[in-house]
Amino acid sequence: MYTATRKRLQKLTDSTSKASKHFNRYEIECLIKLFYTLLEETTEKQSSIGIDRNAFRNFLHTTFGMTDDMIMDRVFRAFDKDNDGIVNVTEWISGLCIFLRGNLEERTKYCFEVYDLNGDGFISREEMFHMLKNSLLKQPSEEDPDEGIKDLVDITLKKMDHDHDGKLSFADYETSVQEEALLLEAFGPCLPDAKLLKKLFNPKKKVPKGTMRHHSGTRCTYIISSRRKDNANSLLRCKYCQGGLGVRKTCVQILTFLLNSCVTLGESFNF
Repeated sequence: MYTATRKRLQKLTDSTSKASKHFNRYEIECLIKLFYTLLEETTEKQSSIGIDRNAFRNFLHTTFGMTDDMIMDRVFRAFDKDNDGIVNVTEWISGLCIFLRGNLEERTKYCFEVYDLNGDGFISREEMFHMLKNSLLKQPSEEDPDEGIKDLVDITLKKMDHDHDGKLSFADYETSVQEEALLLEAFGPCLPDAKLLKKLFNPKKKVPKGTMRHHSGTRCTYIISSRRKDNANSLLRCKYCQGGLGVRKTCVQILTFLLNSCVTLGESFNF
């Protein structure tokens, strides 16, 4: 089990706060706590501390409803900047900065990196075909659905391939997104869905009696059922959360708080 002392947590918060453009210190501390919670789901043996591919994909699926294995794998690679097979705490914070709050320029670079499956700096016709095939539902009446996907690839290239070389460079992709923002996720969802988030992170849903009062007064950091107050993981397990909402729900509340700036949820949901 991975743990972090309060001193270690403060040190990590200090070091990552300097490089973060989109999160304040308190938000970064919350995300670091969430990082250590997700480490408990990591099963692969590793020499350094980080979230492995399976735990990360499970996080994307259960929290954001992502289902495309190819896209989830590419999102993992976009977070894992040093290509060591895990997402360390620095990569976790910097990745979520763009994933949750990135501006259009940052999200454009991120999405292109996700869609560039072989990392050669281009989105090829073959890569478009595979991504669109995974993201489109097959109709029972279609005898050869691949033909329809090939036609869609041709239409996409006609729309986005500005230099007419049969593939999309970053310049092609960036220009297309600037002209039409809906093309940002043209090859499959790799960013949080605003409508899904609004449904998942509904602040008006009922919670166990006393929970809201507790969270409002303590911000979910201080009435600890466990006596291990030096354990950063236990900071997510107050007696209300552990008995009522649970760790996974507490993680959702953290993300709810962070996502209030990019999706309208009504009143702020303190945790």
